[in-house]
Parts: sequence; C-alpha cells; structure tokens
Amino acid sequence: MDTSRFNAYRNMWVMVLFELPTETKAERRKAAEFRKNLIKDGFNMFQFSIYIRFCPSQENAEVHILRVKKILPSKGMVGMISITDKQFGRMEIFHGAKKDPPKDLPQQLELF
Repeated sequence: MDTSRFNAYRNMWVMVLFELPTETKAERRKAAEFRKNLIKDGFNMFQFSIYIRFCPSQENAEVHILRVKKILPSKGMVGMISITDKQFGRMEIFHGAKKDPPKDLPQQLELF
C-alpha cells in the first residue's frame, strides 16, 4: 500500500465556521438544516458553530468545500478553511484552565 497518501502534510481538515441568525422560528429551522447537512456530509461538531471534517487529500477537501458552498444559507456568515493534518495536530485545546490531552485521530478507511 502507498503510505505516502497518509502523511500529515497531505491529509487535510476542513473547518466550517458560521454565525447564523436564530431570531425567528424559520431562521432557527434554516440554521438547524445547515448543521444537519454538514453532518450528512461527514462533518463533526467541534464547537456549536464550528464543524470539522477529515479529508485524505486537498482534492477531496475541495469536493467537500464545494458541497458546503451549495448549501450556504441566504443569511448569516459562513467561513471555511482547510489546514493540513500536521497543523491541526498542533492545536492546543483547553477546558477552563486545564489542557485536554490530545485525542486520537480518526482512522480513515478507503475502499476501492
């Protein structure tokens, strides 16, 4: 197997950050629908308005970025960024003043 496909500089993480209006019932429904569509596309909640997805390559990340662009809500702000697995691994996460131990990265399985 070609292990160069699974290196920390080739693997990518796509982050979707958003601030959507939730004043009315219709706005809350649209915000919930946007989150549900992100989950359907394999994104996981990192924080309430930040969702992340692991991608094995930049090309795969671009596919998911295009999918998010197709479901953008008409109101609110949405930002997207893709970073390498190496950069993502350098993130420090804290709960209060305590630093969380690093979590195991998801195992990626591809079947062809």
